[in-house]
Amino acid sequence: MENIILGTAGHIDHGKTSLVKALTGIETDRLKEEKQRGITIELGFAFLNLPGGTHIGIVDMPGHEKFVKNMVAGSSGIDVVTMVIAADEGVMPQTREHMEICNLMGIEHGLIALTKTDMVDEDLLELAMEDIHDFVQDTFLEDKPVIPVSSVTGQGLEQFVAALEEICSSLPERKFSAIFRLPVDRVFSMKGFGTVITGTLASGSIRVGEEIMVYPRKIVSRVRGIQVHSSSVQEAGVGTRTAINFQGLDKESVNRGDILSTPGTLIESYMVDAGFHFLKSNTRPAKARTRVRFHSGTSEILGYMVLLDREELLPGEDALVQFRLESPVCCIKDDRYVVRSYSPVRTIGGGAILNPVSQKHKHLDVPVIQGLNALAAEDMEQTILFFLSLKGFKGLSFNDLRIMTNITDKKLAATLQKMLAQQEIIQTDKEKQVYVSGAFFTDFKTKILEKIQQYHDANPLKEGMPTQELKSKFRYIKDPKFFNILFSRLGKENTVVLDKNLVKLAGFEVALQVDQHEVKQNIIRIYRSAGLTPPFFRTVCQDLGLDKNTAKDVLQMLIDEKQIIKTKDDLYFDADAIARLEKDLVDFLKENEKITTPEFKDMTGISRKFVIPLIEYFDSINLTIRVGDLRQLRRKL
Repeated sequence: MENIILGTAGHIDHGKTSLVKALTGIETDRLKEEKQRGITIELGFAFLNLPGGTHIGIVDMPGHEKFVKNMVAGSSGIDVVTMVIAADEGVMPQTREHMEICNLMGIEHGLIALTKTDMVDEDLLELAMEDIHDFVQDTFLEDKPVIPVSSVTGQGLEQFVAALEEICSSLPERKFSAIFRLPVDRVFSMKGFGTVITGTLASGSIRVGEEIMVYPRKIVSRVRGIQVHSSSVQEAGVGTRTAINFQGLDKESVNRGDILSTPGTLIESYMVDAGFHFLKSNTRPAKARTRVRFHSGTSEILGYMVLLDREELLPGEDALVQFRLESPVCCIKDDRYVVRSYSPVRTIGGGAILNPVSQKHKHLDVPVIQGLNALAAEDMEQTILFFLSLKGFKGLSFNDLRIMTNITDKKLAATLQKMLAQQEIIQTDKEKQVYVSGAFFTDFKTKILEKIQQYHDANPLKEGMPTQELKSKFRYIKDPKFFNILFSRLGKENTVVLDKNLVKLAGFEVALQVDQHEVKQNIIRIYRSAGLTPPFFRTVCQDLGLDKNTAKDVLQMLIDEKQIIKTKDDLYFDADAIARLEKDLVDFLKENEKITTPEFKDMTGISRKFVIPLIEYFDSINLTIRVGDLRQLRRKL
């Protein structure tokens, strides 16, 4: 890797800042209070170019116990750590806590700098080496180089640089998503430049001129300038210490803990699910609901840690937990985090994020526990299916899945394409690239078919169920595209038949009973003989002595079959009579261009009671259009 972040860790006054200055010539303590007290309070930054050409960005982290939260913020994005241990004191409390934090943050590479060697004799130096040997047992620094150095005399610095270069040359490639993310660790104003934000670029890249969004506040600004290692660049990539100057962004609108990313990319959440390691150094079990300080990126957020898979958690154990936070956090799957107790404040554990945008789970929910355990196995298809199973009909977009899988866009797209081909997932919105679980979709199709069957059973004389009525049975689904995809697939499977605004099961036909068939024929006879002067339907029912509900069902069937035409005011007409009248009306308008209501009355020879409903019916089917007191053809025929 060309760009590497090195972090210094260790107890207060063990020489971290002095070592950085000896290596780089840069004084990382910049605050007046730091210089007066001789301790590091805030994160310090420097850079070093190794002989082989590797660029090292250095984060100098404070060692005082009161500033451990600043140390945690600095540990985000570190590739290599230098554990600094003074030869005159050896391993101290913050040495141990910093080691625990580095372990929890997933740091796997580093070395030990045994500082202040100019202040001890050979015997003390040997004791310090033995102390370090015991300390690093069963940690990522076991068997790593221990380099005795003196920042005063320069002894060992050359060997330190050589050991650092050897470690850096064998670092594996980072596993990063393509999403640009920069956790903010410092904000300040510079005269002539405006607001400047610094941080370690955690993933993706950023160019001058691009728009960014400050999360979770969603403030948008544009990149005015970028510096990496004090040099201006047009683009900054992953793993670099980066300073970005913005146009029109107030210093007060950004804080440490915020995250810079592309607009509309990250998702804020008050709940995240995670794998949690409870440090062996804890003296008592963790309760099912514990007040904690949640550290992610450069942020510290108060909240509660809820145990999902057990009643209590013993020191040294691992568990599945959910963090319910007081402020929103913007995470991506596999992000590392650290948890500190609320009071007294000390590091108690940490781990990796499994579900960055979660919802409240029930305690000991077996499917959720199984699903979260499976996430740790990094089976990409199972990861996608688990997250989709939690979302139901809402599904997840491609961008949502970028956050929840933490893989490259190319790999994600290929995985989704494979799963689509196998119908493990269904795409319900091509434009927004929204996907739902294939299993959920299949279950929902079954529910739809059951509703249609119930409708057929209750309305055997109706041609089909109105689609709007069917949708109303599932009011919680607001997206019409979901139903469009559903009906389309059911149609292709020859399961249902869609006819305009009606849907019915394939093979369903209206089956009249003997008495209903007789009712149908009687109704047809009455309306055919009545022509354009039909009786009201209630009169038909009375004359034939029909049951009202049966008569309505038969009448609706005749309307569906287009044998009867409904106008208004309980008036129904024989379809053939309407068709003949329509032809006469069109012929009249072609010749005369317009017609008045009296003229229409004269043409039909019927009373006004029927004239008005009929002329308005022709308006309703867009055959005619009313202009003042006249009607004319709406379109040329």
